[in-house]
Amino acid sequence: MSPALAGVLQLTALTAALALAYRPLGDYMAAVYASPKHLRIEKVIYRCIGANADAEMRWPAYLRGVLAFSAAGVLLLYLLQRVQGGLPLSLGFASISPDQAFNTAASFVTNTNWQSYSGEQAMGHVVQTAGLAVQNFVSAATGMAVAVALVRGFARSRTGDLGNFWADLVRGTIRVLVPIAVLGALVLVACGAVQNFSGIHEVGQFMGGAQQTNGGAVASQEVIKELGTNGGGYFNANSAHPFENPNAFTNLFEIFLILVIPFALTRTFGKLVGNVKQGYAILATMGVIWLGFTALMMWTESAHGGPALQAAGAAMEGKETRFGVGASSIFSVATTLTSTGAVDAFHSSFTAFGGGIQLLGMMLGELAPGGVGSGLYGMLVMAIIAVFIAGLMVGRTPEYLGKKIGTREIKLAACYLLITPTLVLGFAAASMVLPDALGSMLNTKALGAGSHGFSEVLYAYTSGANNNGSAFAGLNANTPWYNTTIGLAMLFGRFLPMVFVLALAGSLAEQQPVPQTAGTLRTEKPLFAGLLVGTILIITGLTYFPALALGPLAEGLS
Repeated sequence: MSPALAGVLQLTALTAALALAYRPLGDYMAAVYASPKHLRIEKVIYRCIGANADAEMRWPAYLRGVLAFSAAGVLLLYLLQRVQGGLPLSLGFASISPDQAFNTAASFVTNTNWQSYSGEQAMGHVVQTAGLAVQNFVSAATGMAVAVALVRGFARSRTGDLGNFWADLVRGTIRVLVPIAVLGALVLVACGAVQNFSGIHEVGQFMGGAQQTNGGAVASQEVIKELGTNGGGYFNANSAHPFENPNAFTNLFEIFLILVIPFALTRTFGKLVGNVKQGYAILATMGVIWLGFTALMMWTESAHGGPALQAAGAAMEGKETRFGVGASSIFSVATTLTSTGAVDAFHSSFTAFGGGIQLLGMMLGELAPGGVGSGLYGMLVMAIIAVFIAGLMVGRTPEYLGKKIGTREIKLAACYLLITPTLVLGFAAASMVLPDALGSMLNTKALGAGSHGFSEVLYAYTSGANNNGSAFAGLNANTPWYNTTIGLAMLFGRFLPMVFVLALAGSLAEQQPVPQTAGTLRTEKPLFAGLLVGTILIITGLTYFPALALGPLAEGLS
């Protein structure tokens, strides 16, 4: 079987699996967030944290809950790392330095999971499980809660109420993420992923000598890192490590975990607003972009020119022979179009244009299908922009789902769009003029490395500000400058957009729905899905094309 055919068959199987899970999972999540009842374990949690889960919140109160919970998470995870040297099961590792502890705490609380350290050489079992794995669950649940709050803004009228953050957070964790994660962990363990609390072992090598390795609760963390679109690996090699990702089946299963909730949330959206066709339109937009990027990546990597490369199986450098070009291409697109950051191949080793596709996927805002929760609310903001543009073209007041898109709404949506480019381009520009920051580029003296070195820096801030977490891996980011600035990019890139999303949700929830007329733009039709795809690509292209031209495009054309 040719590598190209194998890749197509895997993509077909993945699409079929996602289609089978779409309706039941989407309906289930809609029932979870619409249910008036609380489980017994949820009531215990509410009593422990002192929350009244039945109290409705307007957007400022909902936002205060998000920020307070996240700030507490950053502080606790920071302290846990700083005292690691005195904790049991620390495997003899020292406490984490202040700048790296801040960077890691910001990373995992923001659902980014950017790692400037080697997991198996820095973090003990307690920090991995009680710190990092816990944040993998609750950071994902926070993103889902904000997405549901925006959906309620469309569904409700003249109230301003968006639900209760604490109830949404707990339900998303207990009823959605935990059950799927338990089943997924069992699958990974059955297929060879490790799950233990063993210490460090010295293992003999085939060619002589020995190396040290350690185990850990890998399968349980692996499943939620993918399911919650987190991405932080137990090992430095991430999902290219056989302890995390043993074989071709687990590789495809992990891609499925990455995509299943973001895609299914479009069904949840349709159910909660009372029109599943609206969910299908958003799904179609996400699906077209995802399939287009995947096909382009597979072609770019498989068609890499030159007889030597063709004889070796195209661009296999930096890729696992267990997976090959096709599966690695599918995985890399899935992670960069979501806020996952997991890798089963090293992105810096992809072709120049392949690296550009990865960068562009993150620059879109990671909304096809995007991160858990963040992909849906990002796509809905883009939908508001699209109907505003359509309204300008036909001379009508734009409306979406019966809500008028006025001055306030479009200003909030515009602010949402401007935050990430400001962070990415601003920090990248500053890094290119500071000698210490330039010294972190490991390929500055190699042939054509000027553009590749710039791509490394651009990728780092694009990944951080978009809460992705993957890296080009040629950049030494474990320095005070990069630890601090990428940490700030992750925090601002996560929570500033949430401010505008929740303010937008509150504004929409206060409106009285307007009746549909013959002149109303039908946003459930293919025409609108096409308009939405075009809007996303044009806005991203106009924003980032100069930076892409200096990086991957210049390298690919050199």
